[in-house]
Amino acid sequence: MRKQERVSSLQMSMLFLFFMTGSSIVIVPAPLTNIAGNGAWISLLIASTMGMILLSGILYLNRRAPDLSLVEQSRSVLGNIPTLLLLIPFTCVLFWNIAGIVLEIGTFFKSTMLKETPTYAVNSMFFVTIALTALAGIEVIARMATLFFTLMFGCIVLVWVLVAGLYHPEYLLPVMPDGIRPILNAAYVVYGFPYSELVVFSIILPFVKSEDKPKLSKHMYLALIVNAITLIVSVLSSIMVLGPLSGDLKYSLYQLARLIYFQEIIERIESVIGFALIIGFYFKASILMLILIKTLKDLLGLKNERLIALPVAFICLLLSVTTYTKEAELEELVNLTWPLLNNLAYALPFLLILGVTFIRFHLKRGNKQPL
Repeated sequence: MRKQERVSSLQMSMLFLFFMTGSSIVIVPAPLTNIAGNGAWISLLIASTMGMILLSGILYLNRRAPDLSLVEQSRSVLGNIPTLLLLIPFTCVLFWNIAGIVLEIGTFFKSTMLKETPTYAVNSMFFVTIALTALAGIEVIARMATLFFTLMFGCIVLVWVLVAGLYHPEYLLPVMPDGIRPILNAAYVVYGFPYSELVVFSIILPFVKSEDKPKLSKHMYLALIVNAITLIVSVLSSIMVLGPLSGDLKYSLYQLARLIYFQEIIERIESVIGFALIIGFYFKASILMLILIKTLKDLLGLKNERLIALPVAFICLLLSVTTYTKEAELEELVNLTWPLLNNLAYALPFLLILGVTFIRFHLKRGNKQPL
């Protein structure tokens, strides 16, 4: 987390892909299919297009001021007080976001593999790991991502391939049995999580090496496209295997892994797949922790953000064990509260900063033109 740390554009896009896919690959397919039915993949196309628009805005700001984070860009165009008013809610939701991801990890473990283990024990272990990872810095996280990227995405593709014998393409029809409204509703939900969250990545884009800046846009767009394809294929696989049950069974990809059976040689590998999927949760939480600490450093003017890493992790731990302890409340949070909260706390301040920057830049260009 030191200022002189730099990563390549390819490493940054890999972190971005982990960030966008990490928890959503496990959480999104079931509620999305429950809302939109067989048209869930259409909802993903709509939501990913909206995410592409947000990413375009982030990259525009980065091109205007490549060495400034979103906090510093806001200060340069809005001033100090408006920046505090806009980004204090942004920071508070970051705390809740990290707590929610680790809470989902605890719920996933308790529902699938470690049923007798208390949730607070799982959460505490993860927060210690996440805090230490964030303290290691973005360069270390990027190097780790290179290894774990292959493991997580390899396991995802492995599940798709090994359950191919159970696919029933006829389950994909009809595509829109209840019309367009459920599809639009599901698109709003999946836009709220994870696509509106990509705004927070503007905090760490200045860490990209100067010589790699021209390639950043291409790599980031490619990462978002890979994310959309991964989620769409996972949803289609879930529907083709589980049929009408795909919207009722949580953690669809894990449920598919439980069905894998190949000549009495490959079976009961869901725990291995489950731990591979947990890597995505871990990386997303670590990146968010890094972003939160960097945001607090910029807002508070701290010289050494390493001092606040463990206190921040402890606050997030307390939130994770005291907020939404019931699974039904957690589902309501993901489907209803989280999309609205992300739009208000993440997307709205970002769009305001983007709009003011765009207007001021083009006004300056207009004033410089000779009469």
